[in-house]
Amino acid sequence: MSIRHTVTDLSMQAMNGVHRTILFLSGGRWGWTIGPMPAVELHTTGRSSGQRRSTMLTAPVHGDGRYVLVASKGGDDRHPNWYLNLLDQPDVELTVRGATLPMRARTATPAEKAELWPRIVAEYSGYGAYQQKTSRDIPVVICEPR
Repeated sequence: MSIRHTVTDLSMQAMNGVHRTILFLSGGRWGWTIGPMPAVELHTTGRSSGQRRSTMLTAPVHGDGRYVLVASKGGDDRHPNWYLNLLDQPDVELTVRGATLPMRARTATPAEKAELWPRIVAEYSGYGAYQQKTSRDIPVVICEPR
């Protein structure tokens, strides 16, 4: 693994740790939104370990029980592990404001992504910058109630 990949992975882990700490120390009063977006905790099953894995993300598009996630990894050239996990096992859980919801995750079709992407970038322009930073087509994930 390159030094750049190691630094990216450690930075992502650190941001997740800080986010979880804020939620814990505030008793859940702070940290459930980042700007205009709700923060969610995605729970997947590790594709190699079979163990429960969790990561903090934002849902730039949401409503009617559906949450849209962006597998950007900050514009890295690799997919995030959580995305690879849900490809293997699409039955996931999302914790939203302390309530854990059983969901099924799927990658948006090209047509769905074309419809969602302008809304995603309108919520957080950083996603557009991440896509410009990488040649990887950043997946958009739709989580719907099971």
